[in-house]
Amino acid sequence: MPDLVSTFSAVSDGVMTNEVGVITGDLELHTSCAEDGTLNLAIRYVGANEWYTLKGADYRLHDPRDHEVVHRLLVTLFDRPRAR
Repeated sequence: MPDLVSTFSAVSDGVMTNEVGVITGDLELHTSCAEDGTLNLAIRYVGANEWYTLKGADYRLHDPRDHEVVHRLLVTLFDRPRAR
């Protein structure tokens, strides 16, 4: 399974990380999935060096072929417009 990376803007409620709490702004989501379905989720500010893990732990897919769908779903969920 190839790693997937997407950029988006989290301006509304942001994204909760284990290390620093909520982050907002222009972000990159990096996901990877092992053959056993173990899913790794990391996020960082666009252009930054430090990656953070999404809140939670031990993510696993029943079928590793769902990796791309889950990645797109997360990007869509996190990339939401500012509330008016």
